[in-house]
Amino acid sequence: MTHASSQIDIKQPRALVTLMVFLVVVIGVGAIIGTQTAPGAWYAGLEKPRFNPPNWIFGPVWFTLYVLIAIAGWRTFLAAPLSAGMGLWAAQMLLNWVWSPAFFAAESLWLAMAIIVPMLATILAFFVNRWGRDRTSALFFLPYAAWVGFATLLNASLIVLNT
Repeated sequence: MTHASSQIDIKQPRALVTLMVFLVVVIGVGAIIGTQTAPGAWYAGLEKPRFNPPNWIFGPVWFTLYVLIAIAGWRTFLAAPLSAGMGLWAAQMLLNWVWSPAFFAAESLWLAMAIIVPMLATILAFFVNRWGRDRTSALFFLPYAAWVGFATLLNASLIVLNT
């Protein structure tokens, strides 16, 4: 089993600069999208399941997840920038970034569902891909997979309750 931390020196200045870039891009783009697609009257008017979390929880959860996602991406990039793992990381990130505009801006539960299902599959594929290569990056995706799995259930529940 090869671990990314044994292949790269994460304390080198170049690696630390790369980490900062990953953190700024992932958190920054996520924050911009989040502020531009904040829940409005349409979302407030939807019938929601009993397990729907309060709105205030989403910001802290996503900030924490974005930090973990950025670190996993950074570690994968340093170890193998042109690998399948990096491709999976980039794919899940793009799907992540388009989900909120589809859900909140386009107000489309079905379009959001069509995005979140492959997003969850890609997150799980990244986990499997990294498990034997960089267990830390894989484990950093576990809370993310759990949250997106919950969000998928929530998205599906909103479809059932509102169509």
